[in-house]
Amino acid sequence: MRRMRSLFRLLTTTRTEPKPAIQRDSIGFVLADGRRIDVLRVRDPRARRIKLSVDERGARLSLPLRASLVSGERFLFEHRDWLTAQFAAQASDGIEPLRRDATSALPLRGAMLPLRWESARASRLDFDDGGGLLFRAPASAGEAALQRALRDFYEAQGRADVGRWLPKYLSGLPRAPRRIVFKRTSSQWGSLAPDDTLMLDLALVLARPSAFEYVLVHELCHLLHADHSRRFWREVEARFPAWREERDYFHAEGRRLKASLRALVSG
Repeated sequence: MRRMRSLFRLLTTTRTEPKPAIQRDSIGFVLADGRRIDVLRVRDPRARRIKLSVDERGARLSLPLRASLVSGERFLFEHRDWLTAQFAAQASDGIEPLRRDATSALPLRGAMLPLRWESARASRLDFDDGGGLLFRAPASAGEAALQRALRDFYEAQGRADVGRWLPKYLSGLPRAPRRIVFKRTSSQWGSLAPDDTLMLDLALVLARPSAFEYVLVHELCHLLHADHSRRFWREVEARFPAWREERDYFHAEGRRLKASLRALVSG
């Protein structure tokens, strides 16, 4: 009989209620300065309170399942000035999408470099003899081809910077990063994966070089300590004493840098 009861329990399926799905929609909203934006509204069963956030992708309003749509809209209006300030801080200094013959300057290493255009069979961006930039591209080059050439140029410059800085920081580390990749990210500036792959945000090449170098040092120190403990920050301090200034720089300029890259390389 006991064996029969065990078999019955094995054969009996336990019915579980399906978890509520996350619901998403978009609502229009007018900022205090008159600009109209779209806010992503997310009903999330994991949310415990109403939350408003802004990143390079835009504004997001998270609502618990129990919250009404009216309470969400009221929360938006109560935080209208804050939202306006966030979008102002995220402005890309008037940088517009890359356009053949129309774009006359590009950001690089904390400066705006003049840009010239020439006709060529293939799209390629490089430095010219005068310290500016030269973009060679066919007259028929589409947006995707131009953005790909710009991204390739930025990544090459990022790898050149890392190649200059990395050797002086390897001493005292248990090992070197396994590989280095550049990506566009919405919030992070860098990360170190468990397999020692070092990821760096492509927007770092737009920042002042000392800020980029600090991020590299920060992530290299995670080869010593995976957390942000006091021991970790002591390692950062020993290798890069001015790290606080660069952290403040990212707090002030980070959103603008990411927004500038997004405006130029949307893909």
